[in-house]
Amino acid sequence: MKSVLEPVKPKAINLLDFDRKGLAAFFVELGEKPFRATQLLKWIYQEEVEDFDLMTNLSKSLRVYLKENCYIATPEIVIEQIATDGTRKWALQTSCGNRVETVFIPEEGRGTLCVSSQIGCALACTFCSTAQQGFNRNLTTAEIIGQVIVAQKRLGPEKKITNVVMMGMGEPLLNFDNVVAAMNLMMDDFTFGLSKRRVTISTSGVVPAMHRLTQVCDVSLAVSLHAVTDELRDELVPINKKYSLKELMEACRENAKIAPRRTITFEYVMLDGINDSVQDARGLIKLLKSVPSKINLIPFNPFPNSAYRCSSKEAINRFKTLLNDAGIVTTVRKTRGEDIDAACGQLVGQVEDKSRRHLKIKPVGSEHAA
Repeated sequence: MKSVLEPVKPKAINLLDFDRKGLAAFFVELGEKPFRATQLLKWIYQEEVEDFDLMTNLSKSLRVYLKENCYIATPEIVIEQIATDGTRKWALQTSCGNRVETVFIPEEGRGTLCVSSQIGCALACTFCSTAQQGFNRNLTTAEIIGQVIVAQKRLGPEKKITNVVMMGMGEPLLNFDNVVAAMNLMMDDFTFGLSKRRVTISTSGVVPAMHRLTQVCDVSLAVSLHAVTDELRDELVPINKKYSLKELMEACRENAKIAPRRTITFEYVMLDGINDSVQDARGLIKLLKSVPSKINLIPFNPFPNSAYRCSSKEAINRFKTLLNDAGIVTTVRKTRGEDIDAACGQLVGQVEDKSRRHLKIKPVGSEHAA
């Protein structure tokens, strides 16, 4: 497969930027039948063929056109790290010179790929290392689905990607169209064929996009919550200043109506003396009362110059017990890949910051410490 670092014609089209619907529209514009999209998807994703001349069920004239005007390119792996627990992290080079990170987490009977959606992140959540890097741009659909392609090729047939979580670098719902197209490709029967229950999109609470998502794409939803009051969440997750907890919960309830038997996962990073009290746990129970929920408690993973400490095991277990006793399924996320900085909140890549947002970050810390 062509590297993004290789030169291409200025107006050449990367066919990985299209999901099936987009590819069908592309072929119709060329005067071809829509079913050409299915044929091409099978060649690229199932047969792993990138040479248009070998796509024998396409007409010769179409193959010539594709060869002259289109290409197939994924980000290139430039660094690979393997943790002691088997977690793998790849730094992937993009066409603009920046790098993003992708993580594969092997478990018994499953393999989860954590995929990035942006180069950096503009949301400035104070407990997340990615946010400290600033923001460069959105990833293209090709760069998002390309992470799945290169990871599966690198892993080989003996390690299968069974789940994808859009929880890498960036806020997925701020790159809505490209992320949705990539998720459509992940679930397409002619590509990876993942179940909608096995594709999860995580958001910090971009409420208008959450409403829009319910209309166009049925995937599992995870919400980065981390606080039960607007006052604290305004500091930890600054987008809360724009979309309050009340608005966020309303969007969650709307999403839950799509698949009543499915729960929404709420991610809650455990910060010592900040959001881990008995009062916080009870507030969380009250907040989620009318939302079908499961809670994923995330022990805070440190990074340089962070103002936070991870909650003690005792505090985490106490918090978990209170939630479980209230009937909310609650688990503590096992920290994976920490020795290669592949754990939750540690992905940094290589970002040329265009927003300078990271220079304005004011960490929360001592004023909340016990």
